[in-house]
Amino acid sequence: MTEQAGNSSKANNSSKANNSSKANNSNKANKPGKAQKVSIVHEELPEEHDDPLIRFLHQIIRLAIKALAVMMVLIILWGVADVVFVVYQRLVEPPFLLLSVNDIFQVFAAFMVVLIAIEIFINIRLYLGTNVLPIQLVIATALMAIARKVIILDFDAITPNYIFAIATVVLALGVSYWLVSKKSSH
Repeated sequence: MTEQAGNSSKANNSSKANNSSKANNSNKANKPGKAQKVSIVHEELPEEHDDPLIRFLHQIIRLAIKALAVMMVLIILWGVADVVFVVYQRLVEPPFLLLSVNDIFQVFAAFMVVLIAIEIFINIRLYLGTNVLPIQLVIATALMAIARKVIILDFDAITPNYIFAIATVVLALGVSYWLVSKKSSH
């Protein structure tokens, strides 16, 4: 019985040492200025699985996520080129080098699309690099997308119900973001 208690104690100490080592490694990764290799691990998609078919399918899904990240970078670059093109088009149209309020809104909309694409890329990168779902970032991305929608609204062509629905979504996302950020700060 004492031998079992001794073994149990050793197992607990070993477990604590492993957890302490993991905590130290995560603290090292959080220090600025130190380049750390982020392992691509997901509890939902473990690299090692008993079933070879499941292991193969997990590898395919991880490759698909990497392909999405590459495509998102290409979309971001295309979006930046689109912003430059929209600004150029608006500036060369008469009146030369003057932007109307509508032109400015179209430029803002093009900017917001690029910023939303960047946020989506960050979501993909975090999904690849960590096993934590970045809820706050997802909500922030949704807030940015709805903000873009608000910026480009044509109040002459929409109904009051549509405005009320967008206001409700903005309020729900704002409260969600506040609650998540409040919880993460504690």
